[in-house]
Amino acid sequence: MPESKIHTRYKPENRFTLYKGDCFKLLEKIEPNSVDLVVTSPPYCMGKSYEDPKDDLTTFIKQHIRLIPEVYRILNPGGSMCWQIGYHVKNSTVLPLDYIIYDIINRQLSDEIRDGLVLRNRIVWTFGHGLNSSKRFSGRHEIILWYTKGSEYDFDLDSVRVPQKYPGKRHYKGEKKGELSGNPLGKNPSDVWDVPNVKANHIEKTEHPCQFPVVIPQRLIKSLTPQNGIVLDPFAGSGTSGVAAIIEKRRFIGSELSPEYYAIAKKRMDNAISGEVSYREDTPVIEPDLKTAVARLPDEFIAVRKLDESYQRAIGLGIGGKQ
Repeated sequence: MPESKIHTRYKPENRFTLYKGDCFKLLEKIEPNSVDLVVTSPPYCMGKSYEDPKDDLTTFIKQHIRLIPEVYRILNPGGSMCWQIGYHVKNSTVLPLDYIIYDIINRQLSDEIRDGLVLRNRIVWTFGHGLNSSKRFSGRHEIILWYTKGSEYDFDLDSVRVPQKYPGKRHYKGEKKGELSGNPLGKNPSDVWDVPNVKANHIEKTEHPCQFPVVIPQRLIKSLTPQNGIVLDPFAGSGTSGVAAIIEKRRFIGSELSPEYYAIAKKRMDNAISGEVSYREDTPVIEPDLKTAVARLPDEFIAVRKLDESYQRAIGLGIGGKQ
């Protein structure tokens, strides 16, 4: 039976390591070409409770100019680097951080890294709920940049297929006319992932304010790493990547600077090892059940919308519109 202890000090033979401290001190101990997947969501340097108040966009850039070469060094040839990233927002100005990462790799690092890291997908993670804006459209997506180290890599699509909307669809012409046109295991999930984010009453919610769901690293781990492969997260946060790695029977290396979040991550990983961790299964988001009161349009909203001419025009009602 594989060892199930979570080690606090890194050794190559450890199955699970969760280091309490600076990720750079951990990374310098890891051998070159030894990790199959680095997956993380780094701090956006926007003054969150877990960030240094002095950190800003310049901090983010300097950190990644130093970090990405270390990640490249420890990745196996054919290994993957997946960065889940959002937007840096200051004074209502939005800057896409995935653009910053792309620019760093292509213009500010060595030729070896620029040529060696190949962008395979820019995945859009979309979610239905979040903070609501009043002076711009509410943000409902973030980005996952998937790079591979080199041109040769493995991709296990069958492990992450999702149900087809029309599984009974058949070819309507050609040699395969009349045969089922889809894959019996399901369809490719595409580069747009509709996954609820971790807010309020989400089953995975902890005290961490910017937690991402287990499904995100879980899909990446299943499709991009071999059985018993090594997953690393330099910004472990609440331990989501570690939980996903344990669920999928992979090895894990992570680091977390905050003692508070380190304790949360370790507890969740311990629970994952014992099979007691709470997480949302990777299932499609379903349409609301209109039989439940909370999903139906309240009478108060109906009354307001009847009085709002601009809303009526927007949906084709009112003067000159369809009744």
